[in-house]
Amino acid sequence: MLKIAITGASGRMGKMLIEAVQAADDCTLHVTLDKGDDVRAGLAGADVLIDFTRPEATLEHLAICADLGVKAVVGTTGFDEAQKAQLAQLAERTAIVFAPNMSVGVNVVLKLLDMAARALNEGYDIEIVEAHHRMKVDAPSGTALQMGQVVADAIGRDLKACAVYGREGVTGVRDPSTIGFATVRGGDIIGDHTVLFAGVGERIEVSHKATNRSIYAQGSLRCARFLAGGKTTGLFGMNDVLGFTA
Repeated sequence: MLKIAITGASGRMGKMLIEAVQAADDCTLHVTLDKGDDVRAGLAGADVLIDFTRPEATLEHLAICADLGVKAVVGTTGFDEAQKAQLAQLAERTAIVFAPNMSVGVNVVLKLLDMAARALNEGYDIEIVEAHHRMKVDAPSGTALQMGQVVADAIGRDLKACAVYGREGVTGVRDPSTIGFATVRGGDIIGDHTVLFAGVGERIEVSHKATNRSIYAQGSLRCARFLAGGKTTGLFGMNDVLGFTA
């Protein structure tokens, strides 16, 4: 049985992860952790930590994982570049799967976007629209940014240089070299993402809409099983887990 530790246990995602582990035939819930808990003591003896918290807390948890030899699945979003570098350094000491979105469907969409962007690299304006619940604290979502990165890489653009995150007032004619992002926050929307390739006479939309958080929990368990299959160190993504990089 794969011994799973879960942080942020009292949150919505934490509760979903707990349910998924308890329902899995090959996993057992080793410990649930929340603010104020002794993380080091709780992680002792665990096989894999699943962490959907905040960047600062996640990095603290990963440092403990590295010390104890516990592998980790990280679904936390909002990391800055320096924090991502820290995460990569910690992956030299333990095995980590890091993905802004653990949904298998979303990651299939990312592969489709790579193919679409290569075919539609001229004459199409690219806009990314994402919507989430009112409680989400970072924007654009990690998934939207990952979609933008996939598209930018496919067409040879630097996302940092070409991304546009907001428009207001007299903006002038759209620069065709840009990739636009629009963010919606409201209600209990779990997660909607659409990448629009807008040409003259046609539009192509590649979308994913989440209706239940269980997709992220099931994807996380798939990541945990991947790590349990002999991984000791290294930073992996969903492409590795799903075999897209083979």
